[in-house]
Amino acid sequence: MEVKTYRVTGYMLISHDRYPTWQRFTKDVRGVSEKEVLEKVYSILGSNHKVKRYHIRIERIEEIDPSASRDPFIRQVANAERIVKP
Repeated sequence: MEVKTYRVTGYMLISHDRYPTWQRFTKDVRGVSEKEVLEKVYSILGSNHKVKRYHIRIERIEEIDPSASRDPFIRQVANAERIVKP
């Protein structure tokens, strides 16, 4: 299985109780399949912003070149020749 880099774009509902606003997001994530990447994005947004899955609307999932990623960590991992576990 080959690990690919995906760009996920969409909207998430922030402060849904008082003043609900939809905020746009773009996340670059590495994964084996689109399904795995989707679960990872739900997990990241849920843990960082306390957003429920039904308050996240995914517009697009597209495969990108790792060098085109906006995240410096993803670019660095994609260019690594080997990864050594401690």
